[in-house]
Amino acid sequence: MARLTEEDKTRNEAAIRAAMERILSGILPPRGKADLKTLAAMAGVTRTGFYPKKNRDGTARPGTYQHLAEEFERQVKELQNAGVIVDPRAAQIERLKAEKAELKKRIADRDEELAKLIAFKTLVISQLAAQHEEIERLRKQAAQGANVRQLPAARGGTAPYGSCG
Repeated sequence: MARLTEEDKTRNEAAIRAAMERILSGILPPRGKADLKTLAAMAGVTRTGFYPKKNRDGTARPGTYQHLAEEFERQVKELQNAGVIVDPRAAQIERLKAEKAELKKRIADRDEELAKLIAFKTLVISQLAAQHEEIERLRKQAAQGANVRQLPAARGGTAPYGSCG
């Protein structure tokens, strides 16, 4: 693999910084995220330059563009901590999470209202049943001729004496 010249490094760094600006301003390619993979793709460089390397003796040395990767990740984190979400997918995820929480609350409220309505329905049905039993008891009592008198029926559509009509 050919070594990069200083001119190539300078050109690549400028491309990386330009890509950083675009990403941090929210301009992302389709399916892109605010990450190093997208940064490398937008700048036209390989990702390997963003990560540390090992010398032959096993000691670590920084990657060619590792300082830019660290700067980029720091800026992304600062924006996220400030409440600015540069990644539209992350914004969509946050929006969907909020929507899900709202829907869960609405379902819980509806369940509570439904439980109240069921309790009310049960109470009303039991009251109707009790009233029905009382009406049936009174009808039986009237049919047996107990101490109950029937009122005279109204004559020919006229109101009985003492009515308001």
